[in-house]
Amino acid sequence: MQVKPEEIRSILKKQIAEFEAQPQEEHRGIVTVSADGIAHIRGLPEAMSYEMIEFPNRVYGMVLNLEKEEMVAVILDKHTAVKEGYWAKCTGRVMQVPVGEQLIGRVVNAIGKPLDGLGPVATNKFRPIECVAPGVVDREPVCRPLQTGYKVIDSLVPIGRGQRELIIGDRATGKSTLVLDTILNQKGQDVICIYVAIGQKTSNVVALTEKLKQLGAMEYTVVVSASASDPVALEFIAPYSGCAMAEEFMYSGKDTLIIYDDLSKHAKSYRMISILLRRPPGREAYPGDIFYIHAKLLERAAKLSEKLGGGSMTALPIVETQLGDVSAYIPTNVISITDGQIFLDTGLFNGGIRPAVDVGISVSRVGGAAQTQAMRKISGRLRLDLAQYREKKSFTLFAEQVDKETKSQLIRGAIITEILKQDKNMPISVGEQIIILYLAVFGYLDALPTEKLIIFEREFLSYIRTSRNDVLENLSSKGYALDQGIENAFVQVLQEFRELHHV
Repeated sequence: MQVKPEEIRSILKKQIAEFEAQPQEEHRGIVTVSADGIAHIRGLPEAMSYEMIEFPNRVYGMVLNLEKEEMVAVILDKHTAVKEGYWAKCTGRVMQVPVGEQLIGRVVNAIGKPLDGLGPVATNKFRPIECVAPGVVDREPVCRPLQTGYKVIDSLVPIGRGQRELIIGDRATGKSTLVLDTILNQKGQDVICIYVAIGQKTSNVVALTEKLKQLGAMEYTVVVSASASDPVALEFIAPYSGCAMAEEFMYSGKDTLIIYDDLSKHAKSYRMISILLRRPPGREAYPGDIFYIHAKLLERAAKLSEKLGGGSMTALPIVETQLGDVSAYIPTNVISITDGQIFLDTGLFNGGIRPAVDVGISVSRVGGAAQTQAMRKISGRLRLDLAQYREKKSFTLFAEQVDKETKSQLIRGAIITEILKQDKNMPISVGEQIIILYLAVFGYLDALPTEKLIIFEREFLSYIRTSRNDVLENLSSKGYALDQGIENAFVQVLQEFRELHHV
């Protein structure tokens, strides 16, 4: 007996027409234990690691432990929001946050909910907070500078787009001020900034946001806040959420800057969660995977290849030290992950040298390749003069007389040290930095009293901006490369200014 194709076709059509989808029974688990922001759930064998779990009243959690009889999730809300006996269900989504240009200018928490009272974020794009870092073949060498606006950093510890540069120092040494001014300096540079506040006071985050608004920097900035009053789980996922937001821009071909303020508090939040999850503690009670926790975050910073759009993510993690101890566990971990560190010294800060960058132990391992030709030429001489100044100053503290050459080096070093000082919220463009540092390094300011250098610099740069902007434009048009004509123009402008102001 042969079955004709027409019969098969008619049977299939009849079955399709009569088919009714049977509603599947929603699979729910039960919360057996809920304490200290940790929920133990039975009855969800299909749960995935880092999956979002929904509880009553639209409260969410995130799976961290998958055990034989149950799974354990951290609650992304107040610890009292989930109680024993509550139902819990899988969402089928690994932890994700909203991303896209709609976030620019907004203040959100670690799961993307707005905190600024401007209504919901109007985006339908989401990215998982966990993502594999770009591979070697997907990256390009760091070749473009990211200017901070600080003379001492852009000349001696330069940062390139796609680099990971650690900012490290004791409490109240100007770490947050430094990154705030770096954000301000990106105005007009086509760089999108993400500031992640981890465990900060809410008042500090509000003050920083208001400062960014006043100075017009929120137009290209996203603030992700997980304050000290928020659940510890939000502090833990905050840097990953900010990184996912930055990645969306990076993979769209844009340059981004992300600041983690700070990873010391992030490590403490993860330690707290790990202890509550009964994971075995290691050195200083931190869990054994704390290095991996920070490494997988910072490895996501990159300069992408042109094939992937050529975007970049520059990471500036902050780590707080105790009494300048950079050999502690978390500082050494993050130092070994990053491409260099900017060390802020308490002694320098208290001595009035601000930013208090200790150029002796601060280093940038890749930023020098991204410096302009003019800054490279100046920075080599600058570093040498500062090293000689520090060495000879210590030897001549108790000497009554010094030779002429040593005296000259001491004068030059004192002038350079004074010139490198800079007030907060006053970033300087790269062209202005090159001019003032060139004149200081090559001895054109040696005759000026050191106590008058700050006033001289302010008035001199104001004169250039208003009357001789052509010098800056000429320098910019030549790609910030020095030649004899440009160097002569620097000296000529200085002479004009001295004659005009009788300096």
